[in-house]
Amino acid sequence: MTKAAVTAGRFLLGLYFLLPGISKIIGYSGSMAYMSVHNVPTPELLLPVTIVLQIGGGLMLMIGLRVVHVAPILAGLTVLINFEMHDFWNVYEGVSQAHETQNFVKNLAIFAGLLVMSGA
Repeated sequence: MTKAAVTAGRFLLGLYFLLPGISKIIGYSGSMAYMSVHNVPTPELLLPVTIVLQIGGGLMLMIGLRVVHVAPILAGLTVLINFEMHDFWNVYEGVSQAHETQNFVKNLAIFAGLLVMSGA
């Protein structure tokens, strides 16, 4: 893999975390409600932690700072979010289930990219 490809991939993965982190700040009460609907335990604690990890980790990936340390942390966050928020097996309506399944599989691909980054 070329250095340019690694840099571009790292930047885009970082952007994937940065933008939702910012979005969670802008729509804080909506994010809190969404977490509550999904029965996330202690959303009042986990939402700020998620925001810090997404914004801080996303920026660190984008600028290439401590990537081998940040990527596994974001990979773990992605897995936790995947099973808690994109539980397609609990959604029984056609379009909603398809949407959650797509999000779940997409996050698996992001998880895979972060695993690659953690070894870069």
